[in-house]
Amino acid sequence: MAGFAHILGGIRLGYFHRRQLARLVGKTPENSCILSLNPETLKASGIAALALDFDGVLAQHGAPAPRPEAIKWLKQCESIFGGERIFILSNKPTEGRRQWFAEHFPVIRFISGVRKKPFPDGLNKTGELARVPLSQILMVDDRLLTGCLAAIIAGARPCYIRRPYASFRHRPAAELFFMLLRRIERGFVRIAAFF
Repeated sequence: MAGFAHILGGIRLGYFHRRQLARLVGKTPENSCILSLNPETLKASGIAALALDFDGVLAQHGAPAPRPEAIKWLKQCESIFGGERIFILSNKPTEGRRQWFAEHFPVIRFISGVRKKPFPDGLNKTGELARVPLSQILMVDDRLLTGCLAAIIAGARPCYIRRPYASFRHRPAAELFFMLLRRIERGFVRIAAFF
């Protein structure tokens, strides 16, 4: 049962925060992706640290490394925020991904040893390590009931990615599952917001 705690928590807490999630969906453009996020603009808006999901945000599901355009974007973020204020907060922090980051972005850290999103533990740890208030952390995620919900609960800023990276050629079943899951989440939030 403990393995499903974050799923049950996502449903329960998602219902509790349904109106905030509905507002987030409503204001997020359909084509939003990390490339639509300008690091300089983020910094000017008061963002001091980034917490980034991996699957869907930096690469397609199951990829060992970010996509080339995401790597370029990460380099821009590193020059604006400093690598010590960029974190990978993924519910699937694989060892291969850790090794890739250790080689290419050694200052960027993975958040681990905490309960999975939507619980706010990972963002609380991000705030401690970055030494910034939670209100100045941007959580970038392609899932409403995990990362975006965690940001709302923690008092951080959620950034919902509506056009996540996907590769149906490499992992068709996984990509289809997550595509449907995202639609179900949006439907759940839309319906729950009326109650």
